[in-house]
Amino acid sequence: MDQKNALIVDDEPDIRELLEITLGRMGINTLSAADVKSAKTMLREHEFDFCLTDMKLPDGNGIELVQYIQKEFPQLPVAMITAHGSMDSAVEALKAGAFDFVSKPVNLELLRHLVDTALNLKPLASKGDETEIASPTLLGDSQVMKNLRKQIIKLARSQAPIYISGESGSGKELVARLLHEEGPHRNAPFIPVNCGAIPSELMESEFFGHTRGSFTGAVSDKEGLFQAANGGTLFLDEVADLPLPMQVKLLRGIQEKAIRPVGGQKEIPVDVRILSATHKDLAAEVENGYFRQDLFYRINVIELKVPSLRERRDDVPALAANLLTRIADEYQVAIPEFSNEAISALQDYHFPGNVRELQNILERAITLCENDVITVDDLALTNIDQHPKSETQTLGPDTETDTIVPDKDADPVNEEKAAASGTLPEDADSLESYLEDIEKNVIVETLEATRWNKTAAAKKLGITFRALRYKLKKLKLD
Repeated sequence: MDQKNALIVDDEPDIRELLEITLGRMGINTLSAADVKSAKTMLREHEFDFCLTDMKLPDGNGIELVQYIQKEFPQLPVAMITAHGSMDSAVEALKAGAFDFVSKPVNLELLRHLVDTALNLKPLASKGDETEIASPTLLGDSQVMKNLRKQIIKLARSQAPIYISGESGSGKELVARLLHEEGPHRNAPFIPVNCGAIPSELMESEFFGHTRGSFTGAVSDKEGLFQAANGGTLFLDEVADLPLPMQVKLLRGIQEKAIRPVGGQKEIPVDVRILSATHKDLAAEVENGYFRQDLFYRINVIELKVPSLRERRDDVPALAANLLTRIADEYQVAIPEFSNEAISALQDYHFPGNVRELQNILERAITLCENDVITVDDLALTNIDQHPKSETQTLGPDTETDTIVPDKDADPVNEEKAAASGTLPEDADSLESYLEDIEKNVIVETLEATRWNKTAAAKKLGITFRALRYKLKKLKLD
């Protein structure tokens, strides 16, 4: 393997020597410069695989050098050395295009991780090359989707924290996974966590781990999410749901690149890339005092917007066909076709729940359709404009409403009112799970009554054989 070359830019001889020795032990050849001018000269005269520069230099600053490298040598990853606690400088460097940063005094273990990561980056496409990410899941030929895929390729090369914004159901976690898979940590862990699903009293232990005996029930040491994601990516979904006390501790972990387990005496260095997302307006949450401004500033170094399905209507036919194939394969049924009217209806629909809602609609339609053709009636699309204040419409985008297959002629608003007229049992987790249990019991009783003859059971239940197979699979009764 060819020996790698690195450029070290720092005006302190002792720091330069330490960095040269560290990289030399990694088998990397190094050249050094003491200021911006000599660094630019070396960049023009030699080929480098990595650059490490200090922030403060005698004739300028590292930000200027980062910008110069971004313009003249975009393939070259450059990392910034910042003063201890100077997170503002680190954020500024990342925004300028720095690959990553390391704080003084330099933690050599983190530095080695950083260098290994930088040398493992995929090469950028050359200028004018339209190559984009080839994803079997992030589909669409619309311009906004082509731009998104190109942005993912570019941003995957950076270690900068990325805030993924977008409506509920638009595919933010999918984008986060692709950022991880296209980046240098692709073979390391990708740890997604729903911040709103962790009880507040367990949150610190879940994120940072705990030591044995640190609290009642802590019978052994336990590593947290940061340690589980070490060397990889931690995806904080619904980050706006973090309670304020936890936001403070998370901020410190991101700034110091180190965490302290509950009950632990020492901080543990971690090399984790932070990606975050929420369907809420995070800037508005900051303004209203629900989210810390300093944490918002740290996780929102780069914002990546995921378009809604309404912004890419031309992608709906191909996306629907792909989802339908996957659903039919999962439930082991024939792949139905769309009528022309059904495709037009899908393209005209506004999809408040985006791709997730489209998937739910298709799962329902595949059980209702006859003769392997999906019609407009099978889609059961709701006209939001006619019922702007309907509770069904408000809840629809974020909840799976396809547990019970609706009657084609039924009024969804009246059904919602009827379901809500009773009182939910105390032991029920939610209306959805309660109704699912009822449905499961009815299906099991009907199957037992027909001696597990699925054809007879479907007839008795008043649904198609395809619908019964779908339900058995969905309710895990198959």
